[in-house]
Amino acid sequence: MFIDEIRKIGWDATTERIMSKTDADVLRALNKTHCDVDDLMAMISPAGAKYLEPMAALSRKYTRERFGNTVNMFIPVYITNACTNSCVYCGFHVENKMKRIVLTEDEIKREYQAIKALGPFDNLLILTGENPVLANVDYIARALDLAKPYFNNLQIEVMPLKMEDYALLRQHGLNGVICFQETYNEARYKVYHPRGMKSNYEWRLNGYDRMGQAGVQRIGMGALIGLEDWRTEIAMLGYHLRYLEKTYWQTHYSVNFPRMRPSENGGFQPNVVMSDRELAQVTFAMRIFDHDVDISYSTRETSDMRNHMATLGVTTMSAESHTDPGGYACYPNALEQFHVADSRTTPEVVADLKRMGVQPVWKSWDRSFDIPTMNPCVAV
Repeated sequence: MFIDEIRKIGWDATTERIMSKTDADVLRALNKTHCDVDDLMAMISPAGAKYLEPMAALSRKYTRERFGNTVNMFIPVYITNACTNSCVYCGFHVENKMKRIVLTEDEIKREYQAIKALGPFDNLLILTGENPVLANVDYIARALDLAKPYFNNLQIEVMPLKMEDYALLRQHGLNGVICFQETYNEARYKVYHPRGMKSNYEWRLNGYDRMGQAGVQRIGMGALIGLEDWRTEIAMLGYHLRYLEKTYWQTHYSVNFPRMRPSENGGFQPNVVMSDRELAQVTFAMRIFDHDVDISYSTRETSDMRNHMATLGVTTMSAESHTDPGGYACYPNALEQFHVADSRTTPEVVADLKRMGVQPVWKSWDRSFDIPTMNPCVAV
């Protein structure tokens, strides 16, 4: 389990290593064909910030070699905001006095139909709050079943599950799971997640191993930028990615770096703020570190940032997203989980991508590829 590995690494020691990196360390990383986590640390360090131009060129080169001039399109759908957690930064916080919505089967189908009317989306991400009573495995399985007539590639972003539950959901068409560790800093984790299921750092972190053991074909991961030092978070993400790729090597991986924005209404304020230039630095560094990993940007980022990075490293992108349950057809005025910064319509996103020479890809998976078996290639 990765929990055993990360406890050997140490948060503070990793921060010190990153901050000690020199220009020579960065140049050595940029001249290597295959980088390790130490090279990643150099590229995301303060010293690495001076080398954005050569990093951008390398990132573009590796992205085009592996993915061509394409960006995979996906769309998220929230089917409930019911949650038992008290994450201090989240709009779905259990103590937030808001209307809790759990979509019915008919409402879920209406959402799917509304999404298909927006564009030829075939990659769907189904999201819930963490509520094992109202949004349990059976509810998620039914949402997957209802989605199969409309979409080929089905992913979920829900509470961490047992390995057996992931295997069961594969029988219902599940192709991928996205889970954000939020912060890899175990010593500070409960500051942000004081109560609820999500307060268990070890259960959440070991969830990725359970996904791999269940043979999940695609695993998405990331840290929430704004809680702790972002450089250390990204280094830990690099360690985690390398561990998973070695241990569950048949699985395909994606990473995301969602940034918290300062709140204008007195809500939770991020402890650290990552600038656009720093987000670009992280994106370039991750692509140079791992040529094959998908790098995803959501509508949390601005249209200008997403347009720019679509030619330099990003390979997966959402469009016309609603982060409120039922937001496409049923309950358009429900509370958003986070603010959407890119409000362009799907045709506008597509037009901008094509204008830059990037081809949107709507279908990247087919049901005939699904083999609902356990992962036979777990390293021991």
